[in-house]
Amino acid sequence: MLRHSAGQESSAGGALDPRTVAAAAQRGYDLRRLRARQFEADDFARFDLVLAMDHQNLSALQRICPPQFADRLGLMMRFATRHQTEVVPDPYTEGSAGFERTLDYCEDACAGVLAALRARLDPAAPG
Repeated sequence: MLRHSAGQESSAGGALDPRTVAAAAQRGYDLRRLRARQFEADDFARFDLVLAMDHQNLSALQRICPPQFADRLGLMMRFATRHQTEVVPDPYTEGSAGFERTLDYCEDACAGVLAALRARLDPAAPG
């Protein structure tokens, strides 16, 4: 599930909000080819880690998560090291500043995810 304008989810096959694409492009990310798709219960077996950006999406994922995969599910911002928040805020009400802040939070959390995965794969490697 992806959030869309005014907190709505993108419909399956839908492109990202153009403001998201533009803000990401300024940082060197090309998101133009990404499309939304509905997350399915079978995806929990396919992915080792499923991260939601907010409590609403986490709750929706928890409702469809098979019990044996519950440990794979969590909030993305638990991996952040520079920003002290549980969720990635909805950028749609704050103009371009909201999209920049969302990218700041996502970059922070993704760096933390990578560090956690590296530590998991090679506990002896330096941080």
